[in-house]
Amino acid sequence: MYYISGFYKFKKIINKKKIKKVLQSYFINEGIKGTIIISSEGINGNISANKKNLDLAINKIKNVFNFITYDSINLSTCKFQPFHRGKVKIKKEVVPMGIKVTKRKTENYVNPIKWNKLIKEKNTFLIDLRKPFEHKVGAFRGSINPNVNNFREFPNYLKNLNKNKTIAMFCTGGIRCEKASIFLERKGFKNVFQLKGGIINYLKKIKKKKSLWKGECYVFDNRVSIKHGLAIGSFSICSGCRKPISVKEKKSKKYEEGVSCPNCHDYLKESQKIRFRMRQKQIYLAKKVGKKHIFYKEF
Repeated sequence: MYYISGFYKFKKIINKKKIKKVLQSYFINEGIKGTIIISSEGINGNISANKKNLDLAINKIKNVFNFITYDSINLSTCKFQPFHRGKVKIKKEVVPMGIKVTKRKTENYVNPIKWNKLIKEKNTFLIDLRKPFEHKVGAFRGSINPNVNNFREFPNYLKNLNKNKTIAMFCTGGIRCEKASIFLERKGFKNVFQLKGGIINYLKKIKKKKSLWKGECYVFDNRVSIKHGLAIGSFSICSGCRKPISVKEKKSKKYEEGVSCPNCHDYLKESQKIRFRMRQKQIYLAKKVGKKHIFYKEF
């Protein structure tokens, strides 16, 4: 069994290159897979290992960055390793929005139980801060997705919202909401709230019968999507466009395993399809003799 932890911490970080070298070496030696993003404003990560090594890694990260608790952390399990490798990246921001994180108003966090009540209220404007393809996999009933593919474009959308409305925001783990909350507060919005721990925390703590969530939640690892109780979902990844596809979409005539799906079939060049078919053929041949191909994605 593999354990997966998603976390973030806003904290002033120095010596980023030195820390990257230390953590990258640690990941390799201890078999930690996944990604950690380091920036001057903090860290954001999703990593996986067996329970013992993951616990040690979580503590190692706290020691390296010199803090006691994460701003947010979640834990789930999987029968297979959901990441291919361990990576440590340095970026300007943990979430690219062009604003610096200052003091966070933790009183604006809403736990999953109170969240249901909040988003049912008539004056609440419910925003999904994820990308359109994530929203398509699943979302809260009545939520609005701004249809923004680059998070840097969000300020142009957010600044035009009605200040008289109660703004409720959600994303996968909560970190995108942190930045958006700060932006709105700077623009004079008074009633801004975010789902504590994000969708993952909600699906873990709220039973399906009492849930206001519809569909599944896309995750950025080889599980592709998760359901209530953080069970693995039913979505796959199209090898042509790298977007999630449902069981229903896989029944389409435009779906070809390893090549295309209804979302990209009409846009891919024939030369691309030929190349993808050759790649898939190699995967089939490797699978037939019991070997793993470099592009093998099935679990």
